[in-house]
Amino acid sequence: MAIDQWNNFFVMVGGGAAALAGLVFIAMSINLSIITRDATHKNRAIATLTGFTAVFMVCAFALIGNQNYRWIGVEWLVVTLVPTITYIRVYVQATKIGRSSVGLSITRFIVGTSCYLVQIAGSILLIAGYIAGLYLASAAMVLSFSFFISAAWLLITGIHDDQDQSTADDPEIKS
Repeated sequence: MAIDQWNNFFVMVGGGAAALAGLVFIAMSINLSIITRDATHKNRAIATLTGFTAVFMVCAFALIGNQNYRWIGVEWLVVTLVPTITYIRVYVQATKIGRSSVGLSITRFIVGTSCYLVQIAGSILLIAGYIAGLYLASAAMVLSFSFFISAAWLLITGIHDDQDQSTADDPEIKS
């Protein structure tokens, strides 16, 4: 099986990741003061943008010509290590500092970490020469992609809840 058969997959997923990263970045820019005041929002924003960026980078590297599966596996492994470490670090930091109205979920943490670990396992299989690694890592990347979308939604709804709470607490707005 030729790697060229995967071009449409990488174009679609990479393009989607780039577009959604841009939208999340804009939403974060508009609500920067709320995000920076809340540990969960701040760390969720970091993890979400890092995740979307990693998906884009994996897809971009996979589209570079004249590569074999092993090189794609190496690139996938290196790129995925960064958001994996970031995701774990920001969860621990947010848990230590405190929870927002949206809160932190151990289930989300386990699922998110598992998606990254499966991508790492798939990339290692690719490096070892097993094409099954491409299927495994790709499936995990698509699952993590949907996970990033839900994280972006939680970020936006959490910001909205915090804005509503700020409005309710502000005596000038009540009168």
